[in-house]
Amino acid sequence: MSRAATPKLGAYAGLAGVGLLAALVLGRAELAVLAAPFALVLFFGLALSEAPDVRVDLEIDRERQVEGEEVNASLEVRTHLPVPRLELLVSLPDGLESDAPNPVLIALDLDERRELEVPLRCEHWGAYLVGQVFVRAQDRFGLLAYERSYDLRRPLKVYPRGEGLDKLLRPLQTLSFAGSQTTGTRGEGIEFADLRPFAPGDRIRRINWRATARRGEPWVNETHPERNTDVVIFLDTFAEARSGAGSTLDLAVQAAGSLAAHYIRAKDRVGLVAFGGVLNWLTVSGGVTQLYRVLDSLLDAEIFLSYAWKEIEILPRRTLPPHALVVALSPLLDERSVRALIDLRARGFDLAVVEISPVPFVEPGPDELDKLAYRLWLLRRDALRASYLRVGVPVVEWRQGDPLQAALEEVRTFRRHARVTRA
Repeated sequence: MSRAATPKLGAYAGLAGVGLLAALVLGRAELAVLAAPFALVLFFGLALSEAPDVRVDLEIDRERQVEGEEVNASLEVRTHLPVPRLELLVSLPDGLESDAPNPVLIALDLDERRELEVPLRCEHWGAYLVGQVFVRAQDRFGLLAYERSYDLRRPLKVYPRGEGLDKLLRPLQTLSFAGSQTTGTRGEGIEFADLRPFAPGDRIRRINWRATARRGEPWVNETHPERNTDVVIFLDTFAEARSGAGSTLDLAVQAAGSLAAHYIRAKDRVGLVAFGGVLNWLTVSGGVTQLYRVLDSLLDAEIFLSYAWKEIEILPRRTLPPHALVVALSPLLDERSVRALIDLRARGFDLAVVEISPVPFVEPGPDELDKLAYRLWLLRRDALRASYLRVGVPVVEWRQGDPLQAALEEVRTFRRHARVTRA
């Protein structure tokens, strides 16, 4: 442990030094006698001072938590020598807060062990290392302070808090494996499609007895089979709009986590593409393991400034399966992401764009010129949405505070009418 002087040591040293100096200058021996007790306390205090044997350990009750919830950190302190004054400080990274006293002041007796509970509130999603502990202890005379830091960091992953979704976007094409997406074809399933007359080879359990009784001949139910689909979440990390503690990237990560959880729960295969200054992708797969992979990849999502022009060709071919539904989450602030999305549509991908609106994060300036520039910026964004609609890409604006389900319903409405128009 590193050793440092305390104010008390400085006071004793100052008084002893002043007394001895005054005795030498004035030739008064009684002044040296007055300074002697302070010098003796200083001498014996330094001679008998011993570094306290403090040991610290830290444990976290869980390694994964959801944004807004709490994690309990247990701090164990033990010593073989008495420590009359011990200060403990747990360094907390940005995004984690605690209502418990930090630092905390305690006193330890001989061979005492103390456990302290430090509840941590997860204010923001991210991957953290928690457990940098700083200790400051004073000797029994209060003359010296011993300081030490303990690197007891433990990993803590805070996942974004999603929201419940009643209905998901249906893809134009499904796969051949069982899932929860109803196809437009007819086959074995539970979703009613139509009635038709009984034919040799039909199963008895498919007979519609009510229609049979009305028509006087056997009729059977036709159903739509339930299949799974490939869904790729396209996360734009080229640029963001930020105001205070919130940003468009935070909203995009929360939406991506919600979509991934609900699609995987529906037995679909989900992949992730973080397209920006740093490219990160995760090929499609299903199951709970894939959900944690997607969530862990979202924790690494950051805005990296880059002026390099990137095309969609840099993605490996298996990243975007041929019949995948691509759900893009983008503030539409960078031309590179806009061009990449239009390129995906030109390649025939089933694309839907959820615009994470940057408008609530941008305020017009006080001058008339600033207000004019702000209105022109809004008009340019309207023109950008219109360009997507012209090529058949549904684009909806999602603002902070609005339910994500409302934005998905707008996409569903557009896709339903778009299919009717093409027919």
